[in-house]
Amino acid sequence: MSGARHLYVHMPFCAHRCGYCDFVTVVGREGQHRAYVDALLRELEQDRHVLAPALDTVFLGGGTPTFTALPELVRLLDALPGAEEVTVEANPETVTAVLARALRAAGVTRVSLGAQSFRPELLQVLERVAGPDDVRRAMHHLRDAGFDNISLDLIYGIPGQSPADLEADLGDALALEPEHLSCYELEAKPGTRFTHAWGEELARQADALEDYFERVVARLTGDGYRWYETANFCRTDAGRDLRSRHNLGYWLSHDYLGLGIGAVTTIDSVRRRNTPRLGGYIEALAHGRAPERELEPLDEGVRARERVMLGLRLDEPLQLAGVRDALDAAGLARVERLGLVARSADALTLTERGRFLGDAVTVEVLA
Repeated sequence: MSGARHLYVHMPFCAHRCGYCDFVTVVGREGQHRAYVDALLRELEQDRHVLAPALDTVFLGGGTPTFTALPELVRLLDALPGAEEVTVEANPETVTAVLARALRAAGVTRVSLGAQSFRPELLQVLERVAGPDDVRRAMHHLRDAGFDNISLDLIYGIPGQSPADLEADLGDALALEPEHLSCYELEAKPGTRFTHAWGEELARQADALEDYFERVVARLTGDGYRWYETANFCRTDAGRDLRSRHNLGYWLSHDYLGLGIGAVTTIDSVRRRNTPRLGGYIEALAHGRAPERELEPLDEGVRARERVMLGLRLDEPLQLAGVRDALDAAGLARVERLGLVARSADALTLTERGRFLGDAVTVEVLA
């Protein structure tokens, strides 16, 4: 079946912009939520021809999709193509019983909840609005609405965080029994107000990140979660594959369509990025034009390198068909001798030790 089977929709609206965030976001703008949804649906109609008749995944990310006015969010969900997995990102403080039921009724199958931490002092550093009880309350609302596939996001390497804080965060997250956990090291972009405020402490935390990473993997795998991607873990319930199917599409280099400001599309070896300007995006589509976009043709070499870089993040073998020219034979032999890579005739897999070194191993094997 031809056509992209993955659809990403960017919902940029937030109540507040956290200091470490570098996503395309817009604070407030409640008066533009309807116009933005109108624009998204017009862009979808312009690009529907690139989608397969049946989709594997739809993912609403942000921003905070659940900050969008609920009637507009439901209108959007009702108009989007159906898919086997439909994920919506949510901040805990936005999740009410009404919202949870509305998402479920609109066909959402999976919710990704941005907890980040359960320590109030660390949430304050991150400038998060939600507190620990908001996370727990959101989980209960989602369970009551019938959701049986919930992901929690956690961040480590936060200024002021200790190993004990991280262990406590993991314990609090596991107590909620999420089907999926994403655990990311804090990435604060140079030059942001966050790095100005916390530069010295961020440098100290950088020295602890390797230890934190090992603690995360040990605790979650010890609790029965599958470490299926560098930063992602899922429960291994019998008969259910609880990996994020949408993100797997990216990691396996599948084509995908992105809608909304700042959204990226990769189809037929061309990558494009929509304008991040809300006003320009809405205006263009209101007049029947495509939004302003940057285009980047991707040659076979670039695609092969991306397949290696993304594929080696997974716990399953990277098939070598089509990517052999992207590999450095000498570098591959080195990491194989060091026990960082396992190689067969047609596939490559990082060993557990190799996965902890991750990007450094990938750099070695790339030509």
